[in-house]
Amino acid sequence: MTDGVGTAARDKGWEPASIYVLGFLYVIATFNYLDRLLLGLALPSIKQDMQVSDTALGLVTGFAFSLSYSLLGAPIAWAADRFNRRNIIAAGFAFWSTMTVLTGMAATIWQLALARFLMGAGESTGMAPSTSMISDVFGPQRRQMAMSFFGTAGVVSSLTFFPIVGAIGQTYGWRTMFFVAGVPGVLLALIFRLSVREPVRGARDATIEQASPTLSETARFLIGSRSFIFLTLGATFIGAALFADAAWAATFLHRVHGMDIRETAFVIGPIRGGVGAIGILLIGILIDRLSRRDIRMRARISAIACIITGPFEVLFLLADPTWAWMLGWVVSGFFILAYWGPVFTMGISVVRVPMRALATAIMLIVSTLAGQFIGPLVVGALNDALAPHYGELAIRYSMLPGAVSAVIAGICFWLAGESLEADTARANAAA
Repeated sequence: MTDGVGTAARDKGWEPASIYVLGFLYVIATFNYLDRLLLGLALPSIKQDMQVSDTALGLVTGFAFSLSYSLLGAPIAWAADRFNRRNIIAAGFAFWSTMTVLTGMAATIWQLALARFLMGAGESTGMAPSTSMISDVFGPQRRQMAMSFFGTAGVVSSLTFFPIVGAIGQTYGWRTMFFVAGVPGVLLALIFRLSVREPVRGARDATIEQASPTLSETARFLIGSRSFIFLTLGATFIGAALFADAAWAATFLHRVHGMDIRETAFVIGPIRGGVGAIGILLIGILIDRLSRRDIRMRARISAIACIITGPFEVLFLLADPTWAWMLGWVVSGFFILAYWGPVFTMGISVVRVPMRALATAIMLIVSTLAGQFIGPLVVGALNDALAPHYGELAIRYSMLPGAVSAVIAGICFWLAGESLEADTARANAAA
């Protein structure tokens, strides 16, 4: 069924109203990443205060968050494919911001785990409904760049917020960081609810399907997509590397290079965040141009970026001279997040319009449940296991599996590209 919207109209997107929606979703995403990743910055201080093992910290950082995020991700995405996405995002934003404040009030590891669990529940309302909204305010020709821009939210969050919260944590303690991060989110959630309209589903696409598929229909469709399966596997492996870095990079810099929380925040924020944002945008532009002739380039360039990440992560972990480990940190940071926009754009392209939020959620759920659970926990457990031999330097070797995981992710993305054209045609034919 055609939507009655011409190709030119469908390809529009960089209009004031669309830019405002994308901009506000971007701001929400920066808080999503800040609230999620702030615990990693605070881990050295929390370990000192609560006197717990690295394994316990890995469980709290990864499993407590990813369990609730994954359990609620699919039901929320199912609701987002049927109900008002703006309201879902606004309610979730207010809730997870409140949980961020409560994280700063935790007195025991169990209270910290509960706050983290509830934060994951709130944050499950963020990414899938947001990417679904973006797909409805930008046409197919503009969507890749919109998604690539949206994908910089995590690194820009680190770039802008980490130096601020790091200075606050150094001066006023780690708990204050969570108060400062959480309180503004509640107010912004209200403004978002009042100022953003829910976009019409599929209005920017060539077709609109009125009937919403059931969960079983969606599952069968996704299982039949070879590209979607490899994209999800790739997102899981690179997610394990990302979440391990997010949880333990601050602890690594503290233990191996003797940095305090303010110095660590600067290295993770302006340095890693800055080059990461540049990498996402430049590689996104490259993919946007090359994929006009061959859509497989979206997958292939994403694959190459992940494969390059691996050896430079090793350099970061094992090098002693400052210039050497900093080179590894910068180059891996440039490439490690370049996959985000292209991969989720491809994930949307190989499914039918009413399946978009749920398909995105499944990618996020699998990559988060496996990646965020396995990545931080493996590092924490290896820290404890290797500490008798290497002491605090054990973390150098505990984080090496993340480099291997990035390379495996690249292989998965390359394989996804081999069937991308056929699976995209299959999704369009189902309309």
